[in-house]
Amino acid sequence: MTRAGLKPSTPPEPAAGGAIVVFDGVCVLCSGWVGFLLRHDHARQFRFAAMQGEAGRRLLDAHGLDPDDPMSFLLLDASGARTDSDAIIAVLARLGGAWRGACLLRVVPRRLRDSLYRRLARNRYRWFGRRDACHLPSATERDRFL
Repeated sequence: MTRAGLKPSTPPEPAAGGAIVVFDGVCVLCSGWVGFLLRHDHARQFRFAAMQGEAGRRLLDAHGLDPDDPMSFLLLDASGARTDSDAIIAVLARLGGAWRGACLLRVVPRRLRDSLYRRLARNRYRWFGRRDACHLPSATERDRFL
């Protein structure tokens, strides 16, 4: 129960056949990743939530990730929740076409893939920069953001 005596709102769920990507909205690399997905997701299957926003925080918390210190982005779809390298591979595979080749990365042991991913995540601000505010979607993209 919240202080007002109401139950906290339920985190959003992906639409049928769709997926939600929770990302760091102030990270230049992460915002670039979202831009890449917006350009290549011709089926419009992905929706996005910045971890700094209410929906993103609720989703991270509901899946055991600290909204104040996340070291991964979160992918939610009909298969469940995925993080780290498994999430990246799943996102790329969902884009179809040549991007499905990312599935070949699964031959690399997950421990190694995730170790590399976490190193990138820990250093993302230092290596790529940080914005003062979250990515603001254009008018044509607004319906894709929670």
